[in-house]
Amino acid sequence: MTQQTMRAAHPVTCDPRTGVTRSLLGYGIIAGPLYVGVSLTQALTREGFDLSRHAWSLLANGGLGWIQITDFVVTGLMVIACAVGLGRALAGGRGATWAPRLVGTYGVSLIGAGIFRADPAMGFPVGTPEGPGEVSLSGMLHFACGAVGFLCVIVTCFVIGRRFAAAGRTGWALYSRLTGGLFLAAFAAIATGAGAPWANLVFVSGVVIIWAWLSALCLHLYRHAAPRHA
Repeated sequence: MTQQTMRAAHPVTCDPRTGVTRSLLGYGIIAGPLYVGVSLTQALTREGFDLSRHAWSLLANGGLGWIQITDFVVTGLMVIACAVGLGRALAGGRGATWAPRLVGTYGVSLIGAGIFRADPAMGFPVGTPEGPGEVSLSGMLHFACGAVGFLCVIVTCFVIGRRFAAAGRTGWALYSRLTGGLFLAAFAAIATGAGAPWANLVFVSGVVIIWAWLSALCLHLYRHAAPRHA
């Protein structure tokens, strides 16, 4: 019996559970491109914004600030959905419990970052005095949400890396651990760089790297979600 005949005799269908899991993972695939795309488009088009000086969080200020606020909230909801999908796709083994929890917490932190805006600073929006300025309660909560979320997604990289290493997937294990290490370094740079252009650009690169990893992970799990044979 040829392979084509075998496929015709035993068609592969996607049962409802697998379909739901893939749909949830799909949110994880597109969350990063959405967040980065919306943020970068604003960074390149909004008056007075300088990628080398201003954090993307500052885009939540000004007349068009609602765009970035919406970006935070919608992306956060997608990441929470992704976390549910991870829990269903990993289903046992190392990291099956903590990886979804950590990713879900990251999603909640993104929503919090949208609710609590960063304070205007460094001359943005236009008309804002130069320098870091005063930090309000909203600004403090924004930073707190960011710190918790970033640490969660960093730990997730190492948790997933450990799972892949145990399964003998050395390439994915290295990729996950390297991503976690690079984003940790980028987070440390922005936290200690005192607004230096190099620190801001390093952090932007780190954000892109971590989102790319999450998208790649979700795509990998999406492709390997076990279908049901009819």
